[in-house]
Amino acid sequence: MKVLVLNGINLNMFGKRDPTHYGTATLEQINTSLLELAKELRVEVECFQTNFEGEMVERIHKAHAESVGAVLINAGAWTHYSYGIRDALAILKCPVVEVHMSNIHAREEFRHHSVLAQIALGQICGFGPDSYLLALRAAVAALKN
Repeated sequence: MKVLVLNGINLNMFGKRDPTHYGTATLEQINTSLLELAKELRVEVECFQTNFEGEMVERIHKAHAESVGAVLINAGAWTHYSYGIRDALAILKCPVVEVHMSNIHAREEFRHHSVLAQIALGQICGFGPDSYLLALRAAVAALKN
């Protein structure tokens, strides 16, 4: 079973960007942790990051064609306004888990709303890099049920 991990705009800057909210872990370190957990859970993980919305939509379309088992997505700021990404995710027939390093509900007002939430199986936020690991565990558990 393949789990696709999608990271959106500015998330390649983890480790450099606002350590108060995002900590010091880099995206590469998070991806390494995900790959290690994937071995333990006996799933395949592919990680993808882009700063281009259309490229994200194209990768989601490709995920549909590949029949991936589940998708974890941290869309970054796109979470709050990208109906294009939301509509692309809605095409998928697999569980989608929304992930955020910071607690988006305890931050600026505009971050409280997610256009992805209605189509996601669930949302995990506020646990720093562990949010990704919790999301992977949740996605795998959903696939087993």
